[in-house]
Amino acid sequence: MTLTPTSHIAGIMAIKPIVTLPDEKTLRQISKPLKSVDVAARKLFDDMLETMYAAPGIGLAAIQLGVPLRQLVVDVARDGEPPKPLFMANPQIIWSSAQLGDYEEGCLSIPEFFEMVERPIEVNVRYLDRNSEAQEIHANGIVATVLQHEIDHLDGVLFIDHISKLKRDRVLKKFRKADKLGKL
Repeated sequence: MTLTPTSHIAGIMAIKPIVTLPDEKTLRQISKPLKSVDVAARKLFDDMLETMYAAPGIGLAAIQLGVPLRQLVVDVARDGEPPKPLFMANPQIIWSSAQLGDYEEGCLSIPEFFEMVERPIEVNVRYLDRNSEAQEIHANGIVATVLQHEIDHLDGVLFIDHISKLKRDRVLKKFRKADKLGKL
């Protein structure tokens, strides 16, 4: 995937390490809201986007870089399409549909594990954009799923919290064991 610079801010974007299981202490932190989207927040957005593209992924929350701030980036453009990054600070789901749908989800913080998760198929999200302006988006399909997944991260919730306890316990055990064996 080709990275297209998304900012006119002077400086270099950087790929950051992504926090993965078994580091639940970091991943389960509740992220703090931003007062405004300033230069530092825009720099973090840019680093998050570059990290997400390099992984590769379609969504990333700041806490996945170990930064407990309510920021996320999303880009569901397919290979060959121009990038369409979405930058959100303080995102809040203000409406979700009663109709639910199943999507196979994965997570950059839980590498190589995928599972079906049921979520509302449509959501409205209010947020601040990278210029600190209030915005609202109506999302459906994969965008709605990704936004819910990333907003969950900001609240200390992982997608495995939406699957059975048995499956979740197996995943956690697998990552703890791999960590002890030095395979992470």
